Amino acid sequence: MLSKAQIKYIQSLQHKKYRQKSGQFMAEGDKIVQELLLAGQQVQEIYATADWIAAHQPLLQEHSRVRLLEVMPEVLKQMSSLITPNRAMALLNMPASNAPLELKGKVSLALDAIQDPGNMGTIIRIADWFGIQQVICSPDCVDVYNPKTIQATMGSLARVHIAESDIHQLLTQTTVSSYAATLHGENIAGFAPIEEGVILIGNEGRGLRDEIIGISTYRITIPRMGGAESLNAAVATGIICGRMMIK
Repeated sequence: MLSKAQIKYIQSLQHKKYRQKSGQFMAEGDKIVQELLLAGQQVQEIYATADWIAAHQPLLQEHSRVRLLEVMPEVLKQMSSLITPNRAMALLNMPASNAPLELKGKVSLALDAIQDPGNMGTIIRIADWFGIQQVICSPDCVDVYNPKTIQATMGSLARVHIAESDIHQLLTQTTVSSYAATLHGENIAGFAPIEEGVILIGNEGRGLRDEIIGISTYRITIPRMGGAESLNAAVATGIICGRMMIK
């Protein structure tokens, strides 16, 4: 039985200031909890219904160090940020954010002021699909540990390293090529797949900041064939990765 204080603490992690204060966050969902365990993430506790626990005994036995608490569905609903709660939630420590960034020998995504949690989560999922293991977020991006973002990653958060950095400063300190997605760049069809580089994706409304575009190595664009004014940031990321990553 969870105490009222425990339930209140879990509920508080729906808010960024409490996540930052505690260094912890919640992840909800059958698949997401499984993916986090399999990836060796810092899962501290799992709150789950009896049927979920019964269905995942082999996995739970492999990760017996994680504290497991059986809760009633109504208690899980009380703790959940979702209208229709899942059968399992996990409490995790946030990964250390001060690890040095390495850009050489890999492809990274760098996101400039992405604001929508659904877009952020989808972009992380896209990165995972194309084997991009590092996503760099500007300090004014939406919080990666927002519950809506975590849901949108569909478990990919477990396999993609997320870092926060001043993107302009980062680009001034590297010789790795960068590719800025803009409406007025070179057709991506003219670029060969890359094995090293930083793909730059801008804010949903204003795109990349001028100072970031100005320092980028290449400006790239997806040719418009119809009348739409722009593409959703996550959709554009998927198209660009499809071109730049597939050999």
